[in-house]
Amino acid sequence: MAPSLDLTDPAAFVRNDPYAYWQEIRVRSPVFWHPPAAGRPGFWVVSRYADVRACYDDGQRLGSARGTVLDVLLHGDDSAGGKMLAVTDRPRHRALRSLMLRAFSPRVLGEVVRRVEERTARLVEETVGRGTVDFAADVAAHIPLNTICDLLSIPGRDRAELLAWSKTALASERPDGDRLDALEARNEIVLYLVELALERRARPGDDVISMLASAEADGRPLTPEEIALNCYSLLLGGDESSRMSAITAVLVLARHPGQWRALREGRIGVDTAVEEILRWATPGMHFARTARCDLTLGGQRVRAGDIVTLWNTSANNDETVFDRPRTLDLARRPNPHLALGHGPHFCVGAALGRAELRALLTALTAHAGTIEQAGEGRRIYSTFLHGYSSLPVTFRPRRSAPRPDRP
Repeated sequence: MAPSLDLTDPAAFVRNDPYAYWQEIRVRSPVFWHPPAAGRPGFWVVSRYADVRACYDDGQRLGSARGTVLDVLLHGDDSAGGKMLAVTDRPRHRALRSLMLRAFSPRVLGEVVRRVEERTARLVEETVGRGTVDFAADVAAHIPLNTICDLLSIPGRDRAELLAWSKTALASERPDGDRLDALEARNEIVLYLVELALERRARPGDDVISMLASAEADGRPLTPEEIALNCYSLLLGGDESSRMSAITAVLVLARHPGQWRALREGRIGVDTAVEEILRWATPGMHFARTARCDLTLGGQRVRAGDIVTLWNTSANNDETVFDRPRTLDLARRPNPHLALGHGPHFCVGAALGRAELRALLTALTAHAGTIEQAGEGRRIYSTFLHGYSSLPVTFRPRRSAPRPDRP
């Protein structure tokens, strides 16, 4: 019998230690049935690394088309099923994935990554030495969203509103956040993107939305709704997960000054640090699948139609795979974390997400001498995302730059 914790409660892992909970689960009930309650169905919970990874690989028996986020599945099928890459099964998934990967080709990404590096360096440089700042609002909020907006060529005048919608779509700053607010935010994003898709189809440019508007999958053009839904997926996935990872990066560097010094002095490489921060943050706590047939999982009999949740937070802290998982080791090798998924649904934007973190760490090592947490961060409430909406910190300059003489 699993320890009692309601995984459908957005406050569950704000009020409880997720790592202690999952450590106990992996030992006592590595695959267990979370009972139904309050009119919602029950679901399977998978916690061990080996089982989670195997489930990601098993697209034949575990489908994504009904939905991949628990909160959506508990209220019925995802309306984007079969239209959006993340909630599509083969063979349609393969055609859509091939198309979406063109959005992240080296030719497209080169210019976007250059802007990421410039924007991040400027924001960090402006923040260092300013005293206490809210890193979440002053820096992290401006990097991932603008990066995806650059990729989609979204006008600058619309970006602040998109950020507000994005923050509401998957999480809340209150434990009793209104689910209707989240639904409204998601709908607003999709409707906005449908309008853009129609505009770009009529007047195509050199951007990802225009590319999708003029492309075909399985021999037919994408509908405006399909274009919008797949851009919505890029927007939410690229903004929320990358923003949570960036905030966590600064938090852990502040709390582990020895690791920060080693990174700053070049004794630890930025690329290995990026992977450890992704593992440590694991912003997407779980992904979900639906059993397409009866199967046995971790010794448990799963029936066709059952919801199966794969808990990345637990898998990325499995002691059988990661030595001392709750000890931050920015030089950790190997680091086969599942923060970006695995298998057929591995994150199409993984290279861009890594580039954003790499740009942040590079800018911090160039400009910051010390990183000090200046107050408690404010956690978000979500059954899906793990992270912070606010983080007060103080960056002290790495070196005193000479000030120009004034007349």
